[in-house]
Amino acid sequence: MSRQNQSRTEPADAPADAPVNAPVVSPEGSPVDVAPPSPPVPPAAAPAGGSRKKLVFAGIALIAALAAGYEGWSWWTNGRFMVTTDDAYIQADLSLISSKITGYVSEIAVTANQHVKMGDVLFRIDDGDYRISLEQSQAKLTELTATLSRIDAQVLAAEANVTQAEAQLTATEAVLTAAHANTARIRDLAARRVSSQADLDNANQALATAEANRTAAAAAIAGAKAQVGVLEAQRSEAASTRRELELASALIARDLDFTVMRAPFDGTVANIAIKQGELVSAGARLAAVVPDHGLFVEANLKETQLAEIRAGQRAMVSVDALDGQEVEGRVISLSPATGSVFSLLPANNATGNFTKIVQRVPVRIELPEGVAGLRAGLSVEVSIDTRTGEEAATSSSAGSQPAGAE
Repeated sequence: MSRQNQSRTEPADAPADAPVNAPVVSPEGSPVDVAPPSPPVPPAAAPAGGSRKKLVFAGIALIAALAAGYEGWSWWTNGRFMVTTDDAYIQADLSLISSKITGYVSEIAVTANQHVKMGDVLFRIDDGDYRISLEQSQAKLTELTATLSRIDAQVLAAEANVTQAEAQLTATEAVLTAAHANTARIRDLAARRVSSQADLDNANQALATAEANRTAAAAAIAGAKAQVGVLEAQRSEAASTRRELELASALIARDLDFTVMRAPFDGTVANIAIKQGELVSAGARLAAVVPDHGLFVEANLKETQLAEIRAGQRAMVSVDALDGQEVEGRVISLSPATGSVFSLLPANNATGNFTKIVQRVPVRIELPEGVAGLRAGLSVEVSIDTRTGEEAATSSSAGSQPAGAE
């Protein structure tokens, strides 16, 4: 068996002129199957990995160089003129609805996030006490008006008394004049002993009576005029009281109107902080109304970025909530002071532990109307183009004029 295996693996030498495909015969004379020889293996090719890596690195380097060149070109032509910040938020001049009076909330006419028109009813406060106060004030006002009418009538009567007293004075003066003449005549007759002494005494008595009547008439005139002055003073006092009642009634009517709170403009109601039946005091915050229009961006720029910022410059606003959608706005104004100046507790830099911190200045940017999805408080990124604006346009137009042009 071992010999047979050996003959299979190591066949006997065949004659030189034997055909290649001739069968191999074992020493016992039986044919043996022999596998044909395998074809020659070519030499292994040299590895090409090194050149391929060089091509990849060269391609990456070329792409990086192109990207760097594009970025550099973009910065030189556009980026160096842009002032950017991500410390910016959409703001709105919202209205905080507060109660001016004290009372119980009788009705909440809106729900959270409801859109309202200017003048729509938002809340109602129980107005029973104010209505009663207004009726009491109006009743007193009616009574005082009647008092003024009565005093006016008394003044007219007193003025009539003055007229009557003046007429009486005129009559007494006429009687007095006649008495003077009669007394002088009788005195002359008595001196010539034509008239008796009794006639002279009667004439003197009549003269004294006429003088007394004249004095009484003059006093009556003074009394009547004084009565008119008293009545006029009473009327003036009543008129002043009536004016006070009118103002009190107007104030109560205003408070009655304040029991109904209305929307100051078109907008959306938010942050309702009360419940129906709750007692609210004067000044209590009830809700807020965010306007539909007038949204703006307040961008807090570093003080080192303000050198080229001017009103009227174009600003591109990227809104985070809208997947980075860009909205074009305009710079309206710059704050006259940094944000730290208006803080509740401004930093005291006159201490020994001083650390210089770059301050920020709020810059207001106007947004266009009709952009859907904008809301107050959203975060945005702002890029202000310093090449735009009124001053930039003026300088560019001045530079474009030909030499010698006026």
